[in-house]
Amino acid sequence: MKVAIYSRGGQTLQAQDLCSLLDLLEKAGIKAVVYKSLKDQYAELASLENVFVGSADLDEHIDALISLGGDGTLLDTVCLVRDKQIPVLGINYGRLGFLASLGKENIEEAVLALQERTYVLDKRKLLHLDASVPLFGEEPFALNEVVIHKREFSPMIKIHTYLNGEFLNTFWSDGLILSTPTGSTGYSLSCNGPVVFPESESFVITPIAPHNLNIRPIVIPNNNVISFEVEGRMDDFICTLDSRKEVVSKDVQLAVRKEAFSFNLVRLNENNFLRTLREKLTWGFDTRNRRS
Repeated sequence: MKVAIYSRGGQTLQAQDLCSLLDLLEKAGIKAVVYKSLKDQYAELASLENVFVGSADLDEHIDALISLGGDGTLLDTVCLVRDKQIPVLGINYGRLGFLASLGKENIEEAVLALQERTYVLDKRKLLHLDASVPLFGEEPFALNEVVIHKREFSPMIKIHTYLNGEFLNTFWSDGLILSTPTGSTGYSLSCNGPVVFPESESFVITPIAPHNLNIRPIVIPNNNVISFEVEGRMDDFICTLDSRKEVVSKDVQLAVRKEAFSFNLVRLNENNFLRTLREKLTWGFDTRNRRS
């Protein structure tokens, strides 16, 4: 078995953490390759030869990818694995860790699950962005959301929105979020969007600071193509795919659909969506329900 290890590094991930993981993998008979820019951050790994630079180095011999960090780090791996269907296991060294739900205290358990292949794969839907001009290079897809947003100091924008060519609504707002079920617990949730189960065949459209009292988020089937036309006093706006962004002319037309491939998120059997909702977002928490 062979796994890749990715992380942004930084203060939360110590060299000892990485060395301990490499030792555990070696004892389990699992070969490891480490992201080169991560290896370069630690003098302790100077002699390490098994490295990878980018997506092109992740071939069919890679059985899984381990993400060390928070949810932002795990979102980076979407652009690494692309359509290769490599399972991604997130170990949380960040703050919330909703996607990277395993704590660092569970590393031994995670390595054992990889060794014995006793993990569960959650196949998460992705969004694909089409545009009338090239955007986001070879990675026009997102796991969490596609966002259209006004520039920093510009007035609100008007976003004319269509489903399969049929007019849905014009949103007068700071922007609009189109999220997957995975992304429903992210930016969309902070803008009062609903929580959607990961296996739901749906997308969520959530306005950002709408200037209408009667506008609410809406859940739509994910077999729709959602297209947008943007109006505003400024000549451009911001479009983001997860944490990546581009400044786009308002003359550009955008359309979003379900991506042809999915993202394989590894979880251990006892870690399910409802448990993560309760533990990470304190969903349904009420002091009256606390047991003495």
